[in-house]
Amino acid sequence: MALSAANVMLAIHEKKTSSADLYRPLRLYIASAYSEREAAAADDDLSAVRDLRAAVEQPSLPDASSLEQRRDGLLAYARALALVEPRFPISTDRGHVHSLTFTWHDAFKTNKKASLASIHLEKAAVLFNLGAVYSQIALAADRTTDAGIKTACGSFQSAAGAFAWMRESGVAAKAVAAGATTVDVTPECAAMLEKLMLAQAQECFFEKVIAGGKPPALCSKVARQVGIFYEEAYAALSAAPLSQHFDKTWVSHVQLKAAQFYADACYRCSLDLHEKEEIAQEIARLKIGISALADAKKIARGVAAPLLDSVNKLESSMKTNLERAMKENDRVYLMRVPDAGSLGALPAASLVKPASLAEVLDASKERLFSSLVPDGSMKALSKYTEMVDDIIRTQAEKLQQASEITRVRLKEMDLPDSILSLEGNISLPLDLKEDIEAVQISGGPAGLEAELQQLKDLSRVNQELLVQTEEMLQKEANEDAQFRTQFGSRWTRPQSSTLTKNIQDRLNLFASNLKTAGESDSQVERGLKESYPLMSILDRRPIESALPSISRPIMSLDGNEDAIVGTLKQSLRQLESLGTQRAGLEDMLKEMKRKDDILPKLMAGVGSHDDLFKKEISKYDPVCAEIADNIVAQEQLLLQIQAQNEQFAAVFNLEDYKVARERCYKQIAAAVAKYQDIKKNINEGLNFYVTLQEAIGKIKQQCSDFIMTRNIQCREMIEEVQRKLAGFSFSSSSQASMQRNTSAPPDQNSPSPPPPPHAPHAQGPYAVPPGGDSRPGYSQPEPRPAYSQPYPPYGMPPQQPPYGAPHPGHYQQPPHQPPPNHDYGQPAYPGWRGPYYNTHQPQQPGPYPQSPYNAQGSYPPHQSNYYRHQ
Repeated sequence: MALSAANVMLAIHEKKTSSADLYRPLRLYIASAYSEREAAAADDDLSAVRDLRAAVEQPSLPDASSLEQRRDGLLAYARALALVEPRFPISTDRGHVHSLTFTWHDAFKTNKKASLASIHLEKAAVLFNLGAVYSQIALAADRTTDAGIKTACGSFQSAAGAFAWMRESGVAAKAVAAGATTVDVTPECAAMLEKLMLAQAQECFFEKVIAGGKPPALCSKVARQVGIFYEEAYAALSAAPLSQHFDKTWVSHVQLKAAQFYADACYRCSLDLHEKEEIAQEIARLKIGISALADAKKIARGVAAPLLDSVNKLESSMKTNLERAMKENDRVYLMRVPDAGSLGALPAASLVKPASLAEVLDASKERLFSSLVPDGSMKALSKYTEMVDDIIRTQAEKLQQASEITRVRLKEMDLPDSILSLEGNISLPLDLKEDIEAVQISGGPAGLEAELQQLKDLSRVNQELLVQTEEMLQKEANEDAQFRTQFGSRWTRPQSSTLTKNIQDRLNLFASNLKTAGESDSQVERGLKESYPLMSILDRRPIESALPSISRPIMSLDGNEDAIVGTLKQSLRQLESLGTQRAGLEDMLKEMKRKDDILPKLMAGVGSHDDLFKKEISKYDPVCAEIADNIVAQEQLLLQIQAQNEQFAAVFNLEDYKVARERCYKQIAAAVAKYQDIKKNINEGLNFYVTLQEAIGKIKQQCSDFIMTRNIQCREMIEEVQRKLAGFSFSSSSQASMQRNTSAPPDQNSPSPPPPPHAPHAQGPYAVPPGGDSRPGYSQPEPRPAYSQPYPPYGMPPQQPPYGAPHPGHYQQPPHQPPPNHDYGQPAYPGWRGPYYNTHQPQQPGPYPQSPYNAQGSYPPHQSNYYRHQ
């Protein structure tokens, strides 16, 4: 027999199997599909699977502890099969794992068996045996105790869960499709056994409510649900393919149980009706229950004696109550007994359901064959990752769009700036505030006066250097003229004015540029004085103190200003909370994605990938729902804030405040622009003077070299003239005397040359920096005025420079010019060339200190559009 009866309940016997060796075929597959190294690494896992299969092949013992061990072994093997399925193609249609066949006998007709190379048959058989063991554990429990009833009820629900898993996961259908010929693993049989186990679990609850003395109405509902489960099991047994497969005792047992609990429900309902003195309906219910029992007993064959005795006792009690009720109705109530068809269906209360085995069958935490990942699983994982990325991207876009809508709407309503202004927390537009900070860091309008003083100092230094250079050249020219007068035609070297013409022209140009720059400096200074009242606002610290503020109305009719402000501020706080919530939801989605690793579940092979994806993706649904709720709440709150802000604007006269604020913004922006303009011109002036100072310093040094060379030439020519005068016939003593006479100071009657002047080396306070250009000064580019414009008075057109600079009144950096010929004219006499004329000898820059003035301004480059209308 495939069933046993104890206290008129049923347990399922396990399916029997033949031995199957999984180790060798699976190892050969790993070696061929992966590598021998992977096969060796999986040796322990293969041995573990082989041992689990061997334990399943052993028959179970009937004691409770053995049944629990059997249950645990079946669960472990079921999890192992879930890991084997996606990695090893064990099936008749794929046939990649050779020499592996599973054989299982029918649990209800043991002479029938199925032998297939199918992992689906193996999984279906293991799940069937798991449900059978759960039913045996339930039947072995002592239901006379509360703990026993609880164990029995839970185990019957677990058995129902095992049979439901067979059907719902598609394992049974796949086994049939693979060629399984035994009826016990079909979806129809699994559904029937699921209903049978639920009926017996509900029956445990019925026994509990009866033992607890619960009200008849509740007991009737519980009993009716027991009957419904049995009726569903009986309907499945009566239909193909089960109708010809089960023993008649099965059909009789289930049919009689269904009638018994329908009648018991009628009996418990009649007791409730009797208490309510609804005698007519009581009589009708009793008659219906007695009739159902009588019909079931007529066709019941081979049922267990305890069940038949229980049915007879129930029938006797119902008949007794029927006789009593009829007598009471005839004597006292005289009510018309309704027809059975006019009565409604008895209410039912289901207290049980199939226990979910998803957790105990979840193989995602198992480590068997973890190093073997087929390509199909990786592709499935990639598909799931794309699905998750799409959800994250879509929701992130919604969140960002909601935040942008909030920012734009609040900007349109001038919030929260107007509230902050009312409280004295006034703020400037960010770009304008940055400009003002830059102005104040660079010294503000007051610092411009110090920079103007630098311009004056640099102009004075350049003028002094220019005068010193001109005096040096003039002194040398005077000395040359004196010798020329003294020696007349014998003094044959070129005149100084001829040699220094280029230098003199450049010095004249520098003087002209200095004059033009001075005029530009005056215009800048005049512009600073005229604009100082406008720019004085930039010296306010903090600058926000210069802005207007919202003031409370002088007269208030109802005094509700504080309430209006408080309500608006509360709404803004709620809006801020929604923004914070959105940020948290976005972070939550990213964290969920980071932790979302379904590869172990993919490798567990439970159900189809699409079903797994649908289940796993659903965990993002609550967060997506929260995002949608957040966006809806924000839209409603923005509408509320808009209405509140309109009331706030009307009470506090915001339009006048906005006009005054915009006017102040424009004033500050104009002051910044004027400051930047003056600052730019001052910086250009500083750059011009520093460059000009460097050029004049080089010219001065070259003039010094020129004068030194002319002095050497002067001494040599004096000696030459004196030798010619003496006719080259004097003795050495006469020559010495002549040298003494030459070195002696001349008297008033005989002209004699003065001693050659020493080369001047006067150093100005500013000179060429180390590494500067060492070319002779005659080839140096002459600096020109470089103001961007000679600073005109406000509203006046710029004046044109009088010296023909390239751009009107502008300071300019000295243009690069090709160096002219270093020769200052013809040599003093044929064959003579002094060191000054050696064009291949580089001139060394003089040891002048670096200019203390910085050519670069401290204010950042001028930016346009400091103030934009908000």
